[in-house]
Amino acid sequence: MKLLRSFTIAAALTAGVVHGSFAQQKTEWKQASSGGYSYKYVANDPTQSRFYTLKNGLTVILSPSKKEPRIQTYIAVKAGSKTDPATNTGLAHYLEHLLFKGTDRYGSLDWSKEKPLLDQIDGLYEKYNKTTDPEQRKAIYKDIDRVSGEAAKFAIANEYDKMMGAMGAKGTNAFTSFEQTVYTEDVPSNAINKYLAVQAERFRAPVLRIFHTELEAVYEEKNRGLDNDGRKVFEKMFATIFPNNNYGKQTTIGTVEHLKNPSLLEIRKYFNTYYVPNNMGIVMSGDFNPDQVIAQIDKDFGYMQTKPVPAYKFDPEAPITAPITAEVTGPDPENIMMGFRFPGAASKDAQMVELVSNILTNGAAGLIDLNLVQKQKLLSAGGFPYILKDYSVLLLQGRPTEGQSLDEVKNLLLAELDNLRKGNFPDDLIPSIINNERKRIIQENENYSSRASNLMSNFTDETDWKEKVDYVNGLSKITKADIVAFANKYLGNNYVAIYKRQGEDKSIVKVEKPPITPVEVNREAQSDFLKKVNAMPENKIDPVWIDYKKDIQRARSGPYEVLAVQNKDNALFRLYYQFETGSWANKLLPIAAEYLNYVGTKTKSAEQVSTDFYKIASSFNVGAGGETTTISIDGLQDNFDKAVTMFEDLLRNCQPDAEALNAYKARLKKARLNKKQNKGAIMSGLRSYAMYGAQNPFNNELSDAELDALKAEDLVAVLHNLADYKHRILYYGPKTATELAANMQKVHPAPAALKELPAAKHFVQQDQAKSQVLFAHFDMVQAEVFWLRNAEQYNSAKQPTISMFNEYFGGGMGSIVFQTIRESKALAYSTYSAFSTPSRKEYRNSVLAYVGTQADKFNEAVAGMNELLLTLPQSDKAIENAKEGLRKSLATDRITQDGILFSYLSAERMGRDYDIRKNTYDAAPKFTFADLKSFHDQEMSHKPFTYCIVASQDKLKEEDMKKLGDFKKLSLQEIFGY
Repeated sequence: MKLLRSFTIAAALTAGVVHGSFAQQKTEWKQASSGGYSYKYVANDPTQSRFYTLKNGLTVILSPSKKEPRIQTYIAVKAGSKTDPATNTGLAHYLEHLLFKGTDRYGSLDWSKEKPLLDQIDGLYEKYNKTTDPEQRKAIYKDIDRVSGEAAKFAIANEYDKMMGAMGAKGTNAFTSFEQTVYTEDVPSNAINKYLAVQAERFRAPVLRIFHTELEAVYEEKNRGLDNDGRKVFEKMFATIFPNNNYGKQTTIGTVEHLKNPSLLEIRKYFNTYYVPNNMGIVMSGDFNPDQVIAQIDKDFGYMQTKPVPAYKFDPEAPITAPITAEVTGPDPENIMMGFRFPGAASKDAQMVELVSNILTNGAAGLIDLNLVQKQKLLSAGGFPYILKDYSVLLLQGRPTEGQSLDEVKNLLLAELDNLRKGNFPDDLIPSIINNERKRIIQENENYSSRASNLMSNFTDETDWKEKVDYVNGLSKITKADIVAFANKYLGNNYVAIYKRQGEDKSIVKVEKPPITPVEVNREAQSDFLKKVNAMPENKIDPVWIDYKKDIQRARSGPYEVLAVQNKDNALFRLYYQFETGSWANKLLPIAAEYLNYVGTKTKSAEQVSTDFYKIASSFNVGAGGETTTISIDGLQDNFDKAVTMFEDLLRNCQPDAEALNAYKARLKKARLNKKQNKGAIMSGLRSYAMYGAQNPFNNELSDAELDALKAEDLVAVLHNLADYKHRILYYGPKTATELAANMQKVHPAPAALKELPAAKHFVQQDQAKSQVLFAHFDMVQAEVFWLRNAEQYNSAKQPTISMFNEYFGGGMGSIVFQTIRESKALAYSTYSAFSTPSRKEYRNSVLAYVGTQADKFNEAVAGMNELLLTLPQSDKAIENAKEGLRKSLATDRITQDGILFSYLSAERMGRDYDIRKNTYDAAPKFTFADLKSFHDQEMSHKPFTYCIVASQDKLKEEDMKKLGDFKKLSLQEIFGY
């Protein structure tokens, strides 16, 4: 399910127009023909997108890009939870899941024998839905389970994923939102005919097979949502602000009652109504010839027939004349969300929401950024737009610091809206926003995947691509007076406020576990359709490996080594100072790095520093990890000297500010408390404890007493000294390494002598001599279980085996783990396993596995994963599929831009001076099941594990956990170190 997306989609601009006045180029729709097909395009659109409408009404949008031999594809249907029947909410999302199950031509061993059984299941579900007596329902469900088991004997699970995997596809997935259901793939450019053949068949006549186990996966997804306080706040906001529209009346996953009573007949009716060509779009961006692709799409999808699509009708929302409040309760820390309603995506007012959002929050110079975040009046705060077809919403969110009430947070946010209405913001803020939007657009259009995503959203929102291409031009015409008038029109007391309170949510009614007998998955079977697709010819794409000696330019700037990759596409640069030290050597380093955002110099305040960077569309960041620290500066090459000089001045001349430190300490204490109330952070702590023991990187934190004793001068000293330590300079930008090195001597002069890096604390990975359980309580519906075992020290010779094993065993939806745990046994929504390699050669590998499941399925889910860790199932077809997919994925994988630099650093830390991917590519065809079984026996089978479990102590039995190994319940103090 896709929750948050921004409306702004615009064209990339050349670097030459980023500064000074923006040329008013004519942007208009034009018609053209090529290859026998007519299409529309927007003049001056640097994405070069073509908009076709086929005879049957199917929209096709093609944006060619030759940078990588891959194609990002989306098949979008303009239907989502908004168009679900009121009696069957969640239906669009159900259908999304079932579009992976195949048709009468693939996914079936014998369709003639499978179909009568599926028809029986249809009838049983209809009978089940109309029955209210609990005992009768149990009896009917028992029949559903029995007949489903019989039908599954004729099903071939995951044939779709197998076909896509064999092509070398990545990112196989789908998502459903309010008014869109989208199916996504990233495929090699030589597999486009195969991809289109599979997709055309996929939408021809989908079969709703293996339904009850997939329904259980949706149950799991619903229960995960019940454990997600952020999702609950979002759903409450939309329910309150949209009482008439299905944006608020229905949720994407649906109600518990409807989940318990699905109708396959209604699902088919929905498919036949909305999955029609005049309501669908195929969007592609990547390496292809658009003339050839449009002809192939027309050929493959020409069977689809146009049908009228019912218009969604709703009663307009009544104006909000006074604040409306509501509450959500859950274990996560408190926060507040405020929402203001606007017209829909196609309106000019909706387009203004994006600019207003940037004036409030742009990460550097917005009203909320400077007045609330920079001044540390809140733990965190921000505003963002949510643009939909019928309406739009501006959402503001704030988290209180220690001692603040949610009403105080609300009032601080409202005060910034008052500043907006009064025009209390700098006159040059709008030009600064425009400059940063231009930079963002250049970055966005570098990536073929981003292009495709933007075009897809434009299609489902039914907005005008011309307006998106002309977005920055449009911004340049908006005045401060326009913004003030807009704010006064829309941003008054007409808001909804959702208070997220901390406590037990007594309204939760989880979806109970139904009795499901595991179904057969028929791993070795293959349909004739799959064989036909796999046999389709394709042009070979030769892999391109990085040659670190040739692909990286080297130079020296005084004592600094300079590594550079030249940007020949545009005027953007990214500069890095890379230090091989971090918090393991100095626990103050990450605190000082964050503190830098709240201090200034003798001549500039912190607010001025932030604003000055934003004005020139540049930014900086200091990121301190355990063993590495990276300073990054990015922007336009024309502003390189200014941006680097400004940062150097800040780093070397920042002044201690006791008031800022006191505010920072209060926020940090609150943030540390909030981490203890976050199930993800708790699990991260358990994993680190399992890997390293009681003293580990996760709890390598200042104690409360150390934090209290911290002085501003301590942190400033860390910052002043940082640049004097040994480090490398990494650069991606228009200059050569030699040119950059000469320039750096002016803007980044070296001290007389660089300091040696401080010695770091060493954390030793623990042996798992026997199985043990580390448990932490959290009030939640689900139970999350993570397996961990430290293996032997990293050996690069084993990397091909590791990559191949991961592809076969625990990776994507076609892997052994996913097919067994989710497809066959319906024990989890999310599950995986991996043999994980470390970040440095001196560390050990790790065996990892994960299951997120309902608490009442804990025993079965753990047993299911343990069975796989004990005995590796054999599937020769799956091995061949994994080998083929791995090689094709590697052959079309391109590491580019500054990715080359970071690939080199990673290889160096692992003791290599070559691209390890080549070894895997060459070795893949030689692997047999015996090789993988030998690896599995050596690393997993009959080995002790540490089980990290986060769950409610009221929903899991301690005696069940103790059966797995020595049991230890950890306190939050033990996990977090404070």
